[in-house]
Amino acid sequence: MTSQKAPEVENDDDFRVHVFSSSSELLENLHEIWSSVEKQPYPAMYSSIFGGITLDPAMMVIPIDDHMVHRGHGVFDTSIVLDGYLYELDVHLDRFLRSASKAKISSPFPLSTLRNIIIQLTAASKCKKGTLRFWLSAGPGNFLLSSAGCPISAFYAVVIEDDFSQCKEGVKVITSNVPMKPPLFATTKNVNYLPNVLSVMEAEEQGAFSAIWVDEEGYIAEGPNVNVAFITQDKELLMPPFDNILHGCTAKRLLELAPKLVDQGLLKGVATKKLTVEEGKAAAEMMFVGSTLPLLPIIIWDDQPIGNGSVGELTMQLSNLLWDDMVTGSDTQRIPVPYV
Repeated sequence: MTSQKAPEVENDDDFRVHVFSSSSELLENLHEIWSSVEKQPYPAMYSSIFGGITLDPAMMVIPIDDHMVHRGHGVFDTSIVLDGYLYELDVHLDRFLRSASKAKISSPFPLSTLRNIIIQLTAASKCKKGTLRFWLSAGPGNFLLSSAGCPISAFYAVVIEDDFSQCKEGVKVITSNVPMKPPLFATTKNVNYLPNVLSVMEAEEQGAFSAIWVDEEGYIAEGPNVNVAFITQDKELLMPPFDNILHGCTAKRLLELAPKLVDQGLLKGVATKKLTVEEGKAAAEMMFVGSTLPLLPIIIWDDQPIGNGSVGELTMQLSNLLWDDMVTGSDTQRIPVPYV
């Protein structure tokens, strides 16, 4: 959505806030704002609060007293829409409900209904390529800390059109100075993303794409919203263990697919292992792994080249494995969307 300029006020005493006389007047104003957008990026949204799907961006809203808004009491997850298929939806839904359990949020629907809603939402959106993000919230009800007064939890989902493609260019990263989340919050995919946001902003201020978190013991953890992986000089694929960080669905899938390169003699092994910063920077290749990438080469860390400072061949071999899985994977990985 295009940014709206705040009204210019010469004298605060003369400023008067408009009071909308009706919901129709407010909706007309919202439609006017959205009419300036060249292409609507969010073709469809579902809300359990109003009990259905809307294709009107002006109606893609959630209540201000929803505890996800003012207390951060909510969890979310993301799935990819590619060529009319939902990639790894079931894996993401399973993690979604595990996160909800840790956050003490009960779903208003069983898993099968959540899955059905998401598939119908994607079909209604007519989006063939993009992302689908979904949330479980403690729900609206009041502005207290406790959600005990909320009548029911809420489920929201939105389709986001995005013409993403396989990442072939390398990026620069830094070591983040923003403290990483403690294990309970790091392993729960929750909406409390201020550390993640500040970490990325810190990187951007230094001309980097993103950042790497390092734990208190000096071991490499993860990126702000992605896992990180390395190819050692001995051609072994290594990822930090998932005990205290988010167990990424794409990282898990990469660990399942990578042994194919071992069988071909291109890799010597695949493992999760604690790595120090020094070991990571001494790697031959480095990469981010995440749902919307799915793999992004890293060529510079803290102004130090990784390997020879260019995108590695094994990195691209692994990227090809993931991309092929997204495009031609089995019915377990790819769910066809029944577009009308």
